[in-house]
Amino acid sequence: MSSRRAMTTVGSLVVVSVSAVLTLPFPAGAEDQGPGSSEGGKVVDAAPAGVRTTTLLPERISVDNASGKTSITATVKNEGTQDGEQIRLLVVGFDGLTVKSVQGCEAITAKDLPEGSNSGFSCAIDHLAAGASKSYAVDATFDLKKTGKICLPVQTGDGAKTYWQQGPVPFGTTNPSPNAPATPLLLGTDNTPVGPVGDELPRTGVGRDLLPLGAAGASLLMAGAAGLWWSRRPAGPRAN
Repeated sequence: MSSRRAMTTVGSLVVVSVSAVLTLPFPAGAEDQGPGSSEGGKVVDAAPAGVRTTTLLPERISVDNASGKTSITATVKNEGTQDGEQIRLLVVGFDGLTVKSVQGCEAITAKDLPEGSNSGFSCAIDHLAAGASKSYAVDATFDLKKTGKICLPVQTGDGAKTYWQQGPVPFGTTNPSPNAPATPLLLGTDNTPVGPVGDELPRTGVGRDLLPLGAAGASLLMAGAAGLWWSRRPAGPRAN
């Protein structure tokens, strides 16, 4: 094969490869979600000396307007100077945001879910080292006709204490995009539902819109240092 012919063949292969890459479909939410944010997070129970557990959620996600599917990265960190004990991260959905799966985690049974929530998963973590973090891929759906919130509590392995809780914090947009392929949502923004009465948020729980975090958020913190609604309940059965 002559060098000119070889170069032509290689060039054609490159074009085909680039075209294949460009035409691969990408799921909603797979793009850069921006830096992680601890917005809506607070300490509940005191952690062991030298341990400082926090969580992060992406600043933005994208919801596919046809399927309602989205993806979220949930991160737990130990920002302290000492290694942590065994803990568990809970990922809980509220209102229009339903958590479908969390990679490597177990579904929380319906009877153990907090009042007002619709779904949740429990992620067991062994001894998170000082300065270390662990991220989980969360598959979810978002009903753009409703508001939607997510909550990330971090508890001891037995659920007796809650060191940190982020949320329930909303994802949403004040500018719905019903005719676009996807709708971008921002963390900490109340969603303006798509529809003719988008200026009025739907009531999806008894009095939930009366408090900054909603009644579900209040129920999460009501027990204070004694723990949260499921603080002494074991995690749900292992998902198949």
